[in-house]
Amino acid sequence: MKKIILSAIAVMAFTFANAQSGQFKIGAHAGVVFGDLKDSYSANLGIDAAYLWNVTDEFSVGATTGYTAYAPKSYNYNDGYMPYRVESSEAGFVPIAATAQYSITDYLFAGADLGYAIYAASGNGDGGVLYQPKFGYQSKKVELFVSYKGISADATLSSLNIGFNYKF
Repeated sequence: MKKIILSAIAVMAFTFANAQSGQFKIGAHAGVVFGDLKDSYSANLGIDAAYLWNVTDEFSVGATTGYTAYAPKSYNYNDGYMPYRVESSEAGFVPIAATAQYSITDYLFAGADLGYAIYAASGNGDGGVLYQPKFGYQSKKVELFVSYKGISADATLSSLNIGFNYKF
């Protein structure tokens, strides 16, 4: 699966490499974790980088990557004999994904990322399929957005995020 997604990204990049104009974006996001692993992780923080090529005036496609980390939760337990503390391990991922964005108006956009998130934290962990629909506000140099990020492997790590991008 990972090879198929990476191959699709490479083909898309070469297909649109001859497009007349493109745009580089760099940004950050933060969010709250929910879903299957909400009891293990409390927050999602990350940085993002993307390059998009204009297909039409309203529609762009490209590739995106970055780093996204999930902050672990800890719990105090008392089993009747002695109290102890249990903490989840940190989870970090490097997403490699295709991205698309449609400008609904000059100031509003909808977009999505689809790819693979490579596990990049210490310890045992698996990567998974990454999907992230987005909706936001845009100007010539800045984007502000809300997104739902899911990374699916054995369980789905989900977060609701807010973020911003600076466009070059």
